[in-house]
Amino acid sequence: MISLAQPARVLLDPLDATRVAVEAHRWVWPLLLLVLCVSASGTAFSLRWDASASVVQQLQMTGQLERMTESELSEEIQSAPRKALILGLLKGVLLMPLQTLVLAALLWVCAWLFDRSAPFGRLLSAAALAMLPIALYHLVFTICAFAQPSLSEARVQDLVPSSLAVLEGLSPKMERVMRAVDFFNLWSVVLLGLGFSAATGMSRARAVVLGCVLYMMFIGVVFVGLPGIAAAKMGGAA
Repeated sequence: MISLAQPARVLLDPLDATRVAVEAHRWVWPLLLLVLCVSASGTAFSLRWDASASVVQQLQMTGQLERMTESELSEEIQSAPRKALILGLLKGVLLMPLQTLVLAALLWVCAWLFDRSAPFGRLLSAAALAMLPIALYHLVFTICAFAQPSLSEARVQDLVPSSLAVLEGLSPKMERVMRAVDFFNLWSVVLLGLGFSAATGMSRARAVVLGCVLYMMFIGVVFVGLPGIAAAKMGGAA
């Protein structure tokens, strides 16, 4: 019970509880909570998702809609939530632990660059504890999703309005950037910095700044770079 309660205290008392949890190598329970919450949110989405509009739009873009019968279209719409369920579970069970492990490896590289030795178990604990706000987001999403009679893909993005993307009048490109300015993500970044500080002995302020720099690099790649490359390829294909 202590192992479960100690990481949970990180959300309420991040300064002291993060240090204690990192020093005690508490990464198992945070990782399990992350897996459960992400898997639950994927399940909730698949059970509430109205896939008809999305499936029809995708088939129209690929040119397959004109060649399909009504029964084939109905079967495709019915199978879409089942595929979404499998993908949601895979994201929770496989992708999130892998992402946490990659984050811990990135922290190890940062510790090496700054000449700060730390056991990998502490760095893994720092990465797992930093994912607790993400787990909390998926828990809130699960509750909100089950409260809806149905969900569209457009509705999913704003079901939990925690980012600046809710502001009106934003261009599509700016909306992508503002979506990265998310309460749960920024909370996670701060916990990552505090965990890195506890693992390596770096000052808290400097470690939090390092976490912010890493997150800005992540934003540049995921929210700006990759969408820009995809748009350029679509424009070239056209």
